[in-house]
Amino acid sequence: MGLNSFQLKCIAVITMIIDHTGAVLFPGNMTLRYIGRIAFPIFCFLLVEGFFHTRDVRKYMLRLGMFAVISEIPYDLAFRDTVIEFEHQNVFFTLFIGVVMMYVLEKGREWPIKAAEVFLAMWAADFLCTDYRFKGIILIAVYYFLRRDGWAKHAAGVVWNLLWNGSVQMYGAAASVFLALYNGEKGMSMKYFFYLFYPLHLLVLYIVHHFVL
Repeated sequence: MGLNSFQLKCIAVITMIIDHTGAVLFPGNMTLRYIGRIAFPIFCFLLVEGFFHTRDVRKYMLRLGMFAVISEIPYDLAFRDTVIEFEHQNVFFTLFIGVVMMYVLEKGREWPIKAAEVFLAMWAADFLCTDYRFKGIILIAVYYFLRRDGWAKHAAGVVWNLLWNGSVQMYGAAASVFLALYNGEKGMSMKYFFYLFYPLHLLVLYIVHHFVL
């Protein structure tokens, strides 16, 4: 019963497609953006789960970093209509910083040091202008520190979404409904499909926007 990791990834990918389709092709349709807010909290939750279940954290970081670089041109084409710019970086950079943060936190230092490490990761996300910036790192940290606290992490996730006053991100609170159904199982493994899908779907949206519509 419940939802496994693969099923959660599918929900995140579908809602991400809806979100990006709205942003690129139908910017006036906010309903698509509301639905799309569900994706990021699920990706952050699965990032933390993946961190604790991966056999090689360094390879995990390498994959995220590699696809962050690969995805940047498709991201800029789709959302900025240019080959490359540095004012806003894709979400893989946020996830990469999040994994680096967790890797450092796992070294077992005392709380004042751990707090400084989280703030450093938040600063890095803001400095690099990654998607969701420091707020994205906060959500990853929430799921990391509350991973074994059951409903506390889902409640905290809801609060994180609702703190975006006047923002469409408040609709992302619905992600906690799906996350609460997580059964801890992996499910089908299509690891590289999800990595490759991100830059590929952005290229498709760019092509459709410029050469089809």
